[in-house]
Amino acid sequence: MKKIVSYLSSVDVVSIVFLLFLIGLNLVFFSRVSVWLEIIAIDIAVIAIIFTLAYWAETKKTSFFIGLHRLYAYPFILFVFKEIYLMVRPIHPMDYDWLFISIDRWIFGVNPTQWMMQFAHPVLTEIFQIAYFSYYILFIMLGVELYRKHTIEEFDHGAFLVVYGFYLSYLGYFLLPAIGPRFTLHDFYGINKELPGLFFTSWMRNFINAGESISFRMTNAAEFVQRDVFPSGHTQLALIIVYVGHWYKLKTRWIMTVLAGLLIVSTVYLRYHYVVDLLGGVLFFVFTIWSGKKIQSWWEKQRKR
Repeated sequence: MKKIVSYLSSVDVVSIVFLLFLIGLNLVFFSRVSVWLEIIAIDIAVIAIIFTLAYWAETKKTSFFIGLHRLYAYPFILFVFKEIYLMVRPIHPMDYDWLFISIDRWIFGVNPTQWMMQFAHPVLTEIFQIAYFSYYILFIMLGVELYRKHTIEEFDHGAFLVVYGFYLSYLGYFLLPAIGPRFTLHDFYGINKELPGLFFTSWMRNFINAGESISFRMTNAAEFVQRDVFPSGHTQLALIIVYVGHWYKLKTRWIMTVLAGLLIVSTVYLRYHYVVDLLGGVLFFVFTIWSGKKIQSWWEKQRKR
């Protein structure tokens, strides 16, 4: 068993630890989470799959199994994102939008999303919506270039920071759930009229809404939307991607930097986040880099024993 554990990468370890954390939450709050038993069963199965992938990668040592082991983490974080959707509100049913609104007003004297309305223009909206959507493309850019042009160790380092960063942001959703200014300070159903784009804005909005389990057809989308506002994962993860890109001097690092900058501004302009969410994202980014390096260093020492 000790030898099999040594096959685990730092991404495997943090993924298993987070799944065990979710299993523990479901055991504690089983009376609130209606599908707690199903979630536990699925998470145990996923842990077994992670061990299997790690074992195959280290014993078979073919490019297929090594690649499968390295790349599973990207779709896996989306799986966990949807899993916590079933858990956050039953466990912590109170939304904290009132707190974030109060902090923003205290800092700026206004609601930033409402203040930014004076700059609204279809061209600007289109640019920001594309930038916000590029969040998904940034991970592909980072992963592909690291995997093709750098060592496995360097890919593992970048992948770990991304995956670990996601898990930390998920903890924020449990602690301070909120739905965002598009629901609390604005009319969610009026955004296509108030912030119209040009060509792709509506389609991208619908795609993002679907990812958060809502649509404009629903009459009570605020009741079903994912509580994923604080911290701003878009800000936190975009900064992590830029950090890794510059650390390894990737060819796409400046494209990543520009997209990340536009993306961060777009989170407020498009009413997905309060400014305090962005500040939270910056703090989570700093903590991710600081603690992530320590965790990776510690695990590599354990593997070599």
